[in-house]
Amino acid sequence: MRLSTNMIYQQNMNSVSNAQSLWQDTGVQLSTGNRVNKPSDDPLAASQAIMVQQAQAQNDQYAIARTFANQNMSQEENILNNVTTAIQSAQSLIVNAGDGALSDDDRASLATKLQGIKDQIVNMANSTDGNGRFIFGGYKSDKPPYSVNATTGAVTYSGGDEAISQQVDASRTMTISHTGTQVFNTLTANATKEPDGSAGESDIFKTIDGAIAALKTPKANFANPTDYTAAIDKSNRGLSNSLNNVLSVRSQLGTQLDELDKLDSMGDDTKLINGDKLNALVGTDWTAAISQYSLQQVALQASYKTFTSMQGLSLFQMNS
Repeated sequence: MRLSTNMIYQQNMNSVSNAQSLWQDTGVQLSTGNRVNKPSDDPLAASQAIMVQQAQAQNDQYAIARTFANQNMSQEENILNNVTTAIQSAQSLIVNAGDGALSDDDRASLATKLQGIKDQIVNMANSTDGNGRFIFGGYKSDKPPYSVNATTGAVTYSGGDEAISQQVDASRTMTISHTGTQVFNTLTANATKEPDGSAGESDIFKTIDGAIAALKTPKANFANPTDYTAAIDKSNRGLSNSLNNVLSVRSQLGTQLDELDKLDSMGDDTKLINGDKLNALVGTDWTAAISQYSLQQVALQASYKTFTSMQGLSLFQMNS
């Protein structure tokens, strides 16, 4: 086999290029912290890493969804806390209204206070979030769910019939915003019935309106004094039932908020596990990489020195 000067030169060039390529690849590992920076570095590990990254991306999306759900439910819980206080204030007024010694003016004063509480609850039922969406409107959240008739004072619900739900984990979906009907126009399964066995009033606004109407009616207009007492008692039962329903919704929110905390904890654990998996698949072995980088640097320097020494020689010079 004949060796030409050009062939020797090319072999030396290839040796330098290969040494430089290996050294640079290890340098990339050290700079990125990844052993696998392109699929050709380790096709199997690269494909498995993609699956782990996809799983983590999904985990991150659920974490964002839980943050959104937490914000919504916390805001609703704060409003319902105020609603609870308002109903309890109304109950106190109803208890006072049962005093048979009250004058017509006293009753009218209580009616005015009850009207103020009703207005507060209507206002809270039309609360909006930070984006101007009505919290208790369900999926019809672009307009106030409750409206008040200017003449009769009757309150009407025109929001959506379906509560807003959010998927917060692969196998868990939660109600993150209740409709007004679920909060202000519903009875619990154990609600107190009327004396005749019929269901009580489920609409909190109608309950308060009934009490206001009784309080505004002069004593002389009641054919039988027990009619007034019956009206007040009915309002008292209605408010108690409405309060129990609001507390039931709050209990659900509290349970779900607690569950969100647990799901967040599990999500954090999953993130750590995925990170460990990804590091095991494509992460740099720092001890081995640093050692290899140093050895390859020495090899590259040797290749440079050999190339420099050889490039000025020819076969004639080598044989002289």
